[in-house]
Amino acid sequence: MPAAKPTTKRPTDWRKRFAKAKEPHTIVLHTDFAGIKTGTTMYIGSPGSIANYIARIPTGETRSIEAMRNELARKNGAQATCPVTTAIYLKVVAEVALADLADGKTSQEVVPFWRLIAPDSKIAKKLSCDSQVIDHYRQLEVANPVD
Repeated sequence: MPAAKPTTKRPTDWRKRFAKAKEPHTIVLHTDFAGIKTGTTMYIGSPGSIANYIARIPTGETRSIEAMRNELARKNGAQATCPVTTAIYLKVVAEVALADLADGKTSQEVVPFWRLIAPDSKIAKKLSCDSQVIDHYRQLEVANPVD
Protein backbone atom coordinates (compact mmCIF):
# COMPACT_ATOMS: atom_id res chain seq x y z
CA MET A 1 0.00 0.00 0.00
CA PRO A 2 1.55 3.34 -1.02
CA ALA A 3 2.10 5.92 1.66
CA ALA A 4 -0.37 8.77 1.78
CA LYS A 5 0.89 12.02 0.37
CA PRO A 6 1.41 14.66 3.01
CA THR A 7 -1.15 17.38 2.58
CA THR A 8 -0.07 20.95 2.78
CA LYS A 9 -2.67 23.62 3.08
CA ARG A 10 -2.29 26.38 0.54
CA PRO A 11 -2.46 29.89 1.91
CA THR A 12 -5.79 31.60 1.40
CA ASP A 13 -5.92 34.04 -1.49
CA TRP A 14 -7.82 36.82 0.29
CA ARG A 15 -8.10 39.04 -2.78
CA LYS A 16 -9.67 36.17 -4.72
CA ARG A 17 -12.15 35.51 -1.88
CA PHE A 18 -13.00 39.23 -1.86
CA ALA A 19 -13.64 39.25 -5.60
CA LYS A 20 -15.60 35.98 -5.77
CA ALA A 21 -18.11 36.72 -3.00
CA LYS A 22 -21.78 36.87 -3.90
CA GLU A 23 -23.52 40.20 -4.30
CA PRO A 24 -25.26 41.58 -1.20
CA HIS A 25 -28.87 40.49 -0.86
CA THR A 26 -31.72 40.19 1.63
CA ILE A 27 -33.54 36.99 2.55
CA VAL A 28 -36.39 35.99 4.85
CA LEU A 29 -35.36 33.35 7.36
CA HIS A 30 -37.44 30.18 7.25
CA THR A 31 -35.79 28.83 10.42
CA ASP A 32 -33.99 30.40 13.36
CA PHE A 33 -30.37 31.14 12.47
CA ALA A 34 -27.47 32.43 14.58
CA GLY A 35 -29.77 33.97 17.18
CA ILE A 36 -32.07 35.53 14.57
CA LYS A 37 -35.69 34.36 14.56
CA THR A 38 -37.73 32.76 11.78
CA GLY A 39 -39.52 35.32 9.61
CA THR A 40 -36.86 38.00 10.07
CA THR A 41 -35.55 39.77 6.98
CA MET A 42 -31.78 39.35 7.02
CA TYR A 43 -29.28 41.31 4.96
CA ILE A 44 -26.28 39.34 3.73
CA GLY A 45 -23.51 41.73 2.80
CA SER A 46 -20.30 41.26 0.86
CA PRO A 47 -16.66 42.09 1.44
CA GLY A 48 -17.22 45.20 -0.68
CA SER A 49 -20.18 46.43 1.36
CA ILE A 50 -18.23 45.92 4.58
CA ALA A 51 -15.12 47.61 3.17
CA ASN A 52 -17.25 50.59 2.08
CA TYR A 53 -18.79 50.86 5.55
CA ILE A 54 -15.39 50.76 7.25
CA ALA A 55 -13.88 53.29 4.86
CA ARG A 56 -16.58 55.81 5.87
CA ILE A 57 -15.73 55.63 9.59
CA PRO A 58 -13.87 58.90 10.30
CA THR A 59 -10.16 58.74 11.10
CA GLY A 60 -9.54 58.20 14.79
CA GLU A 61 -13.06 56.86 15.45
CA THR A 62 -14.13 53.28 16.01
CA ARG A 63 -17.39 51.37 15.69
CA SER A 64 -18.55 48.01 16.99
CA ILE A 65 -19.35 45.14 14.67
CA GLU A 66 -22.84 45.07 16.16
CA ALA A 67 -23.36 48.75 15.32
CA MET A 68 -22.22 48.07 11.73
CA ARG A 69 -24.60 45.12 11.43
CA ASN A 70 -27.52 47.20 12.72
CA GLU A 71 -26.73 50.08 10.37
CA LEU A 72 -26.27 47.84 7.33
CA ALA A 73 -29.59 46.11 8.05
CA ARG A 74 -31.40 49.44 8.40
CA LYS A 75 -29.83 50.93 5.25
CA ASN A 76 -30.76 47.82 3.26
CA GLY A 77 -34.36 47.52 4.45
CA ALA A 78 -33.76 44.45 6.61
CA GLN A 79 -34.33 43.69 10.27
CA ALA A 80 -30.91 42.08 10.82
CA THR A 81 -27.56 41.49 9.16
CA CYS A 82 -26.12 37.99 9.03
CA PRO A 83 -23.55 37.66 11.83
CA VAL A 84 -21.83 34.67 10.20
CA THR A 85 -21.11 36.14 6.78
CA THR A 86 -20.31 39.49 8.38
CA ALA A 87 -17.54 37.89 10.45
CA ILE A 88 -16.20 35.97 7.46
CA TYR A 89 -16.23 38.98 5.16
CA LEU A 90 -14.74 41.23 7.80
CA LYS A 91 -11.81 38.84 8.07
CA VAL A 92 -11.45 38.84 4.27
CA VAL A 93 -11.39 42.67 4.23
CA ALA A 94 -8.83 42.80 7.05
CA GLU A 95 -6.56 40.19 5.47
CA VAL A 96 -6.57 42.04 2.13
CA ALA A 97 -5.62 45.24 3.97
CA LEU A 98 -2.85 43.42 5.86
CA ALA A 99 -1.52 42.00 2.59
CA ASP A 100 -1.58 45.47 1.06
CA LEU A 101 0.31 46.88 4.06
CA ALA A 102 2.88 44.07 3.72
CA ASP A 103 3.21 45.01 0.03
CA GLY A 104 4.17 48.56 0.99
CA LYS A 105 0.89 50.47 0.91
CA THR A 106 0.37 53.05 3.64
CA SER A 107 -2.41 52.90 6.21
CA GLN A 108 -4.17 55.67 4.27
CA GLU A 109 -4.24 53.45 1.16
CA VAL A 110 -5.95 50.41 2.71
CA VAL A 111 -9.33 49.73 4.30
CA PRO A 112 -8.82 50.77 7.95
CA PHE A 113 -10.18 47.57 9.51
CA TRP A 114 -8.75 48.61 12.90
CA ARG A 115 -11.61 51.10 13.17
CA LEU A 116 -14.03 48.17 13.45
CA ILE A 117 -12.03 45.24 14.82
CA ALA A 118 -11.12 45.69 18.49
CA PRO A 119 -7.67 44.35 19.47
CA ASP A 120 -9.19 42.04 22.09
CA SER A 121 -12.05 40.73 19.94
CA LYS A 122 -12.58 37.14 18.79
CA ILE A 123 -12.06 38.13 15.18
CA ALA A 124 -8.76 39.87 15.97
CA LYS A 125 -7.44 36.55 17.30
CA LYS A 126 -8.22 34.94 13.94
CA LEU A 127 -6.25 37.45 11.86
CA SER A 128 -2.75 36.87 10.54
CA CYS A 129 -1.49 39.82 12.59
CA ASP A 130 -0.96 40.27 16.30
CA SER A 131 -3.57 42.32 18.16
CA GLN A 132 -0.83 44.88 18.81
CA VAL A 133 -0.96 45.77 15.10
CA ILE A 134 -4.60 46.83 15.49
CA ASP A 135 -3.76 48.80 18.61
CA HIS A 136 -0.81 50.45 16.81
CA TYR A 137 -2.97 51.73 13.94
CA ARG A 138 -5.66 52.95 16.34
CA GLN A 139 -3.08 54.90 18.34
CA LEU A 140 -1.45 56.21 15.16
CA GLU A 141 -4.75 57.66 13.94
CA VAL A 142 -5.49 59.36 17.25
CA ALA A 143 -1.99 60.86 17.38
CA ASN A 144 -1.89 61.86 13.69
CA PRO A 145 -5.40 62.45 12.29
CA VAL A 146 -5.35 62.76 8.50
CA ASP A 147 -8.95 63.58 7.51
